Amino acid sequence: MDEPRTSPPPAAAAEERPAWEDLPYADESVDGGDGSPGSGLRSLVEWAAIIVGAFAVALVVKAFLLQAFFIPSPSMEPTLAVGDRVLVNKLAYRIGDIGRGDLVVFERPPSEPESDVNDLIKRVIAFGGETIEARDGRVLVDGRPLREPYLPPGTVTGDLPAQTVPEGHLFVLGDNRGDSRDSRRFGPIDEDLVVGRAFVRIWPPGSIGRL
Repeated sequence: MDEPRTSPPPAAAAEERPAWEDLPYADESVDGGDGSPGSGLRSLVEWAAIIVGAFAVALVVKAFLLQAFFIPSPSMEPTLAVGDRVLVNKLAYRIGDIGRGDLVVFERPPSEPESDVNDLIKRVIAFGGETIEARDGRVLVDGRPLREPYLPPGTVTGDLPAQTVPEGHLFVLGDNRGDSRDSRRFGPIDEDLVVGRAFVRIWPPGSIGRL
């Protein structure tokens, strides 16, 4: 004879689930959120952790990825004006090559006098092994006129005797050819001095855009 079937006992979780009327309302405090000393200390520790974490992330980004730089001189006018701020990609040349025409930020060459400005920004014109010169107002690389669409029409580059750029170096010029202290003064720069590529202007607000 079959034994009578009995319903299984309700799950423990179901027995412990509070009824709707037992749940706290939005304006009620729960689990230590009642202003107790422990709750305040916990919140303080959490905010401290958030702030420290944010600073840590900012330092990592600045050291390895992106950094903002201030333009202190008119050497890159009209592309960049005094007071502009640009964002520099520090990872660009770790995963790719420097390109002709790139705007690069680099450490002040050792031959330059001490200054409050530790980093300079110029445009890459020629690479190691290439011969560069300027005559009749134009720049020539290996004897061929260089097309420079980033310069305003009519820009004149003063005469520069032909010279070969050493291997591992870059010849850089400012876009303001009449008022720029660049490789015409301090010579080609070592590629190891390059910090990264300036790729966007972030200040002033009305001039934000890619470079």
